[in-house]
Amino acid sequence: MEIVTKIAPLCLALIMLGLGLGLSVKDFTRVLRYPKSFLVGFFLQLIILPIVALGVALILNLSAPIAVGLMIIAAAPGGVTSNVLTKFANGDVALSISLTAVVSLISIISVPFIIVTSADLLGVVISTSISMTGIALKMALVVTVPVIIGMVFRGFAENFILSKFNIINKITCWLFVVVFAAIWIEEKDNILTYLIEAGLAVLTLNVVMMTLEYIVAKNFVSGIPQQKCITLECGLQNGTLAVFVATQLFDNIIYMVPTAAYALVMMATSVIFVFILRKSN
Repeated sequence: MEIVTKIAPLCLALIMLGLGLGLSVKDFTRVLRYPKSFLVGFFLQLIILPIVALGVALILNLSAPIAVGLMIIAAAPGGVTSNVLTKFANGDVALSISLTAVVSLISIISVPFIIVTSADLLGVVISTSISMTGIALKMALVVTVPVIIGMVFRGFAENFILSKFNIINKITCWLFVVVFAAIWIEEKDNILTYLIEAGLAVLTLNVVMMTLEYIVAKNFVSGIPQQKCITLECGLQNGTLAVFVATQLFDNIIYMVPTAAYALVMMATSVIFVFILRKSN
């Protein structure tokens, strides 16, 4: 797990820097001007997703490490990938960026709380030397600080950043790939066994949540672009952040396996969802 432990924080910080380069103050003030769509997405992402994940873990009677790993990926905010796929789906990109930004910043509190609470419910003991405050501070260093630096840099060189934004998005996507490639390489002898146990759980969680999100958004959000955005935003998680948190809390790579499996599943289901939407249009 040594390679992953060293790569994950650096990659996550660079990914969050890339997110910050794509943000401006209006992405946060937009939340106040158009609150309904944001609140629906926020509620689904922050409250419903972890509850559904816990239900899946209990119903499928997952082993404790896989169950906690599932909770880790469920607690993670949406990733930059959701912004890109929302654009391909002709969804509300501004709303997607706002949700990603706000939930990512809140995640320094919400993620440790959800994971510590669920681990307790599932009977997994987290070392007493690790505190919620300590995890929150580490997350702030690799999540909040890079986002703020990115926003500040954009404020000074907005035209340059906007002209290079497609390149920035590609780099962040490849950083995401690097982290998960490291997991597969380090655990190549055991990964198939882990995936057999985690595969059904992550597929169930992803399909159930995307279906639920689409139904809720369709009933509570009037605009079709907003419905597409919310479905993708809550279906595509920041896997790199999930890996980082798992490395901080646990020494065993099995806790990261649901994250690696979810990364594969979420890309497949989201691309299928976008393809169906574009074809129907």
